[in-house]
Amino acid sequence: MPSNESMTDVLIIGTGVSGLIAARELQRAGLRVLLLDKGKGLGGRLASRRIGAATFDHGAQFITTRDARFAEILKEAAKAGNMTEWCQGFNAAADGHTRWRGQPAMTAFAKHLAKDLAIQMETQVSAVKQADNSYTIETSTGTIYSASAVLLTPPVPQSLALLEAGGIHLESTMHTRLAAIQYERCIAVMAVLKQPSLIPPPGAVLPTSGPVSWIADNQLKGISADPSVTIHANHEFSLAHWDEDRMLSGQKLIDACQEWIGTEVLSYQVHGWRYSKPMQVDEQPCALLQSNPPLVMAGDAFAGPRVEGAALSGFAAAETILTHLSQS
Repeated sequence: MPSNESMTDVLIIGTGVSGLIAARELQRAGLRVLLLDKGKGLGGRLASRRIGAATFDHGAQFITTRDARFAEILKEAAKAGNMTEWCQGFNAAADGHTRWRGQPAMTAFAKHLAKDLAIQMETQVSAVKQADNSYTIETSTGTIYSASAVLLTPPVPQSLALLEAGGIHLESTMHTRLAAIQYERCIAVMAVLKQPSLIPPPGAVLPTSGPVSWIADNQLKGISADPSVTIHANHEFSLAHWDEDRMLSGQKLIDACQEWIGTEVLSYQVHGWRYSKPMQVDEQPCALLQSNPPLVMAGDAFAGPRVEGAALSGFAAAETILTHLSQS
């Protein structure tokens, strides 16, 4: 084996919730698992950022659960001090269903899931190739990894591109099914305020018209020392303004939120989520692309476009990989 090549049982691309959940399950089953991620921070859309003394959740805003397995993980994270209850709804008539937030912010949940896992960040995968009874994963720096099974958890278009780059051709029906999955885009604004906003407790508004789908007060939410808001544009606005200067788009969204901001904006940053939320969800909780050796795709495009959906897809992917590795 070349000196720049590393071998493991299962290699997982992506450290979002589906990849982290799957890794936990596979490692508990006794397998060697390695996760690779191109980013600096793990968690995917469980994203938080600081601007001075202001803290922002600028991706997923909260987590809900109805599945018993995932509920246990949230309770475990809460016991460890990484999750806490935010509220039970945002309208005048709360629905009584708990919205959980990360403690101190949403990335804390990803860090909780990642405990004791082998993870390499800032590792850009360029291709996934098939060997005889394994896969090789090439990175942009020339490092090669080999694994008995691979789990792809990036957004579906990115995962398909990695397979294409490595010369892996899927059965036509499967490729058509996956290629049809499209995602909403979201321009997110993180604005530091001079005074507290006019957003009422518990700290979020879901506008029913205009370009904004969500605005949250991070101070009311309990994650920010300084007054600050996170604004999410809807897909229509985000798509129409995607190629526009980000700060210009951000100012337009700030202007659209004046009735809830109600004070001076001291500074702001803007982030674009190209793959914010799947427009349609696949019929299966994960996709078995090849069975021998196992090649699986998972994420919120399979079991539901929320954090819990990504988690359930991770559970399903781990079960699928364990089943097919035992048969090989």
